[in-house]
Amino acid sequence: MRQTLATFAVEEVRVLAPDGTLLPDPPECVHDRDLLVRLYRAMVLTRTFDARAIALQRTGRLGTYASSLGQEAVPVGTAAAMRPEDVLLPAFREQGALLWRGVPPEHPLLYWGGDERGSNWPGPREDFPICVPVGTHAPHAAGVAMAFRLERAPRVAVCVFGDGATSKGDVYEALNFAGVWRLPMVAVINDNRWAISVPLSLQTAAETLAQKAIAAGIRGLRVDGNDVIAVYAAVREAVERARAGGGPTLVECVTYRLCDHTTADDSRRYRDDAEVSEHWKLEPVARLRRHLLERGFWTREDEEALLEECRHTVEEAVERYLATPPDRPTAMFHHLYAELPAALRPQYEELRAREEA
Repeated sequence: MRQTLATFAVEEVRVLAPDGTLLPDPPECVHDRDLLVRLYRAMVLTRTFDARAIALQRTGRLGTYASSLGQEAVPVGTAAAMRPEDVLLPAFREQGALLWRGVPPEHPLLYWGGDERGSNWPGPREDFPICVPVGTHAPHAAGVAMAFRLERAPRVAVCVFGDGATSKGDVYEALNFAGVWRLPMVAVINDNRWAISVPLSLQTAAETLAQKAIAAGIRGLRVDGNDVIAVYAAVREAVERARAGGGPTLVECVTYRLCDHTTADDSRRYRDDAEVSEHWKLEPVARLRRHLLERGFWTREDEEALLEECRHTVEEAVERYLATPPDRPTAMFHHLYAELPAALRPQYEELRAREEA
């Protein structure tokens, strides 16, 4: 005898069509002009920041850098859905989230310039630093969420990682742990369809990445990741659900990487220009701009003023970054241990003596 033990479904959340028009049954937040304008301004600032960072790298004044071109809606919408007391655990393409949560823009520049002081930012002091190793911060997020549960604190850990990270054991273990303990955690997949040069079709046979939540016994949903309103609404619901004791959620945000994986990559070696060109029609900044213009929430004068403001903000940050004196070589020993182990102490003392000579 055979019988069906359980059935599952994956919901998809969309608010704006690619041309910027509202789809049926939009969330209440679409009537909040101030919120929509803030989301738009944050995406434009992020894109401006990325362009300048790439220029710095190309001229030898910044290290390898990971742009978020075409994906700005995911970090911005995610961060906007959080409260200040929540904790963000970013990967390496979430500069839009860092800027939204109050990290001064010179700090990510310092980090990508090889200066660990860039991770010692003001503002969201308990947010975790940029994580370059793929998926290794997912268990950290589960640990943070467990701490919140033990403290009975109404706070949520929000972890962002790429589609490639869903192929890592770290992510599965974190989701499983969060599901067992019904932790206040939200995991956001920045599904940009490419894990460096590996397309999603070669990463998994699953129809969606959201359904990977099913095995962990948690809620999973899929979102149009080029629609910042949809990202905000879906992550906001998941965060507040977690805060109220409803358990974790896995949110897959389907977007597209319009840029190289990093400045050390050349994506033309593994994907067609025609494919990239098609996805430019779906990018999130133009989509929200069309929506704002259509509803009278934005003008061309507003656009010109915003572009100038973003350029000014970024240039000031670049000046502060370039004016920061290099840290001393002994800085390599900082931020590793609360107390330096005995095995490293002689090395530190020798280097410090050379600095002071």
